[in-house]
Amino acid sequence: MTDRIHPIAKVAATSGLKGEVILRPLSRYFNDYISEKPLLIGISPDTSNDVILEKTAGIGKKKRFKFEGVDSIQEAEKMIGHSVYITANSDDRINLIGRNLLQFNVVTEQGESVGILNDVMWLPGSDVYVVHNGVKEFLIPIVPEVVREVNYENEYIMITPMDGLLD
Repeated sequence: MTDRIHPIAKVAATSGLKGEVILRPLSRYFNDYISEKPLLIGISPDTSNDVILEKTAGIGKKKRFKFEGVDSIQEAEKMIGHSVYITANSDDRINLIGRNLLQFNVVTEQGESVGILNDVMWLPGSDVYVVHNGVKEFLIPIVPEVVREVNYENEYIMITPMDGLLD
């Protein structure tokens, strides 16, 4: 599988006069990836540019981010509404929860259709796929023991259901 670009945050507001911005996380892996991965920023992945995170300040919801080359409030205001993207390789956990998986078919290893992926819920223990088959809704835990394969080319997710998961 080739590398994929995923949005991890959206620029929500400016903070101060020196080009700092406030980011709204779009992924549960935001804190892991914001400082570890090369970043892109733009309206879409196709029109985004490379950026370097210069510094972070504050804690929790009051955290502020400063990117290299953005040194004034006017430059920061131009970024509001833009998304921050990362490039993830095939082994990254974010590939299992990206919005681009919505509407994928979910099938068992035996080839039986479970339903269509409608949503991904972030829960404290583990994330879950919300799968609907027209009659029932299933919550499928996103753990390696259950999710065996994500096939982007054929748009399906293969699972090994635990006893009682699909009842």
